Amino acid sequence: MGCFASTPKDSGGNRRKPTSIGDVSVYVPGLRIPKPVEFSQSLGDQLPKTFVERLTALRTRIVVMANQEGPTITRTRRKTQHGGSTLADLHQALEDYLPVLLGLTKDGSQLQFKVQFNWINQEDEEEETAMSNVWYEVLSVLHLMAMLQMSQANLLLLPRGSTDGYHPKVSEENRRASIDIFLRAAGYLDCAVKHVLPQFSAEQRRSLPVDLAEGALRALCLQALGQGVDIQLGIAIDSSKATLAVKRRLSCEMVKYWQQAQDNLTNLPLANGWGEKHMLFVKWKYVEAKAAAYYYHGLILDEGNTEKSHGMAVAALQAADECFKESKKASEAFNASSPTSRTPPLFGTMKYLSEKIPKETSSKVRINRDLYSYEKIMETAPTLPDFALALKPDEYQLPSVDASWSEDRTKSSSSHITGNQR
Repeated sequence: MGCFASTPKDSGGNRRKPTSIGDVSVYVPGLRIPKPVEFSQSLGDQLPKTFVERLTALRTRIVVMANQEGPTITRTRRKTQHGGSTLADLHQALEDYLPVLLGLTKDGSQLQFKVQFNWINQEDEEEETAMSNVWYEVLSVLHLMAMLQMSQANLLLLPRGSTDGYHPKVSEENRRASIDIFLRAAGYLDCAVKHVLPQFSAEQRRSLPVDLAEGALRALCLQALGQGVDIQLGIAIDSSKATLAVKRRLSCEMVKYWQQAQDNLTNLPLANGWGEKHMLFVKWKYVEAKAAAYYYHGLILDEGNTEKSHGMAVAALQAADECFKESKKASEAFNASSPTSRTPPLFGTMKYLSEKIPKETSSKVRINRDLYSYEKIMETAPTLPDFALALKPDEYQLPSVDASWSEDRTKSSSSHITGNQR
């Protein structure tokens, strides 16, 4: 059950894409925007008037805020205080709405198919998608909550000028806070995949916009985890206690997160600029992660005492250098794609590696080629170690149905709800 409708991309001007999104540390592929819903028309004879009015008020608040801030919220401005509060306010509105909305699914109620929910897409070729299924609304809400968290992480990870007169930097407090935010975003997306998508039939899933396809949701979840590990690696680089082995493990895990994210996006028909840019971002970060992994793998191999290990070290460092050069090209391609963007000043992992990789590669290649014949130097990069992925999404669970749905709320409410469950 649950009919759907899609609006072709050339049918109107509801979908607004900025020409530029400014500085990007964390890519957010646009925000899906909800369109107004007339709950009274669908539920007026099913639920008490006060209850319908509450649903309407909660969702209208979200529609107004999302439409006001959606087109600009991804534009990363220096004045982040207002942007941060807007993100928090919209996120709170979604959290307030979800428990009440879930009442429409209570005990398999047919109310879940009475209301048509309509959202403007960003990565799908179709401009908007409407479905008469409350689980589509729940899925859309979770997706938006995750994107708001990713937007907040981006604001935290934009380097700012320091009082000591040195280059702009990101504070350790912001970096650590961003890891928690990434895990929260991943938790929303993981819940969407594991607990909300199963509510749809196979046919209904095919009707979902690509923004909400399983592959897109999984890729965003993996992106959040990959960026979380990137921040962990940057913190480890700054720590005198972190060993090379720890840094190699983190960088190798980061490669796996980004590779899996790329695999999940590969066969999706991403479109409308946002989707194409999404692919370019994941490609950029995947190559960047490989540069870090080969670099630390090369340093550990170079600690060996054999010609073979030294030759493998040189090959790994050369691979790191090639990946680093490729990542700069990938970054340029990402920033040039519409909507255009900028890479903020480097910090953390890539600031350190941008200085170390060219220097270390040149030095190690020269030393080892002086010591050994050319034939002892491997021409292909050694295989990276395979580590289990340690960073996991937060265990987010859908909230309990709001207490206002309880049978003892009013006799009228009870009769309306139970009558529709028979």
